[in-house]
Amino acid sequence: MILFVADSHFGQHCGSEQSQGLLKRGYDIAFHEDDWSALTESFVDRADLLVLNMIAHTCNVPAPDETCERHVREYVDSGKPMLLLHGASAAFWHWDWWRPIVGYRWVRGEDPDGVDASWHPKRPYKVDVAKCRHPLTKKLKPLDLPTDEIYLSLEQTAPAWTLMTTTTDEGTFPMCYESRTPAGGRVIGFLPGHCPEVTSSPEMIETVSILIDDLLSGPTPD
Repeated sequence: MILFVADSHFGQHCGSEQSQGLLKRGYDIAFHEDDWSALTESFVDRADLLVLNMIAHTCNVPAPDETCERHVREYVDSGKPMLLLHGASAAFWHWDWWRPIVGYRWVRGEDPDGVDASWHPKRPYKVDVAKCRHPLTKKLKPLDLPTDEIYLSLEQTAPAWTLMTTTTDEGTFPMCYESRTPAGGRVIGFLPGHCPEVTSSPEMIETVSILIDDLLSGPTPD
């Protein structure tokens, strides 16, 4: 089972759009939007993969509490995989232990660690497959995206493979990456996708499917 937890993301419903596309492909998904009830009890024995598309303290929804924290940490400490979509590296940014483990971190304003905030211009952009020897790069395909948010200037918090990039006037930035938690769990982050016409597009659902399938297949080389 894939546990997919999302927020309504400022009325864009990114996670909902993605989960609907994935359900049509036959994935076994338990989806929750603006509802942390799935995190209030242990899910480590039920979920094969945790997918997040959310940012704590947004969408007028109370942030996940200490009970949720205990069960998320239990899952992370088990070494099971996570897929962090869009801003989900900040899914639990208010928990001190979470911020260092996510690979590349979307940094909000007034960051607890005093790091300069990330930002997102809006324009059409292209996402290219990175030149590296990670096996996933043989499966991924470039994306030509219409005007949407481009997540720039994330903080790198852990060693990571860069799998996809975008090059803008500001420079070249990771758009997809893989890192590992301290327990050895795989973490893949995929940043593109804000407005519904992007998150629901066949190309985006295909890319997310590739990432899910790879995470469910087991470990990759370090």
